[in-house]
Amino acid sequence: MAYVKFKELTKSFEFNKELTIDDLPKYVLDYVSEKEFIYKCYKTSRDKSIFTDMRMLLFDVDPISGNKTIHIIPYKSISSGAINFSRSKASIILSFDSGYQIKLDFIELDAKDKSDLRELFVKMMENNM
Repeated sequence: MAYVKFKELTKSFEFNKELTIDDLPKYVLDYVSEKEFIYKCYKTSRDKSIFTDMRMLLFDVDPISGNKTIHIIPYKSISSGAINFSRSKASIILSFDSGYQIKLDFIELDAKDKSDLRELFVKMMENNM
């Protein structure tokens, strides 16, 4: 029996700021359809994410080369998910039908940010059916 190891999407993103649609660069908005409604946008020091009503788009920028890897993940491909809250941080852990897992960390959150993130998580899980 052969064993094939696939490369992980990315181990973790650590988002530290919520963005408005106006703050997003054009290259990010080029991937969003006119039919999609954007729920939330977040960023790290170099990466960006968009959560729409249909899918999540993760823009992973390599700090050395500047190359961008875009992960477009429909919510329907999520097989299970969990959200974990701690003092000023939250994590969303998602498992996909393919077996991959991804961890999205959100740091420097206040009570309202946590509530907004909880609502986003519920919408993501509702839209994967």
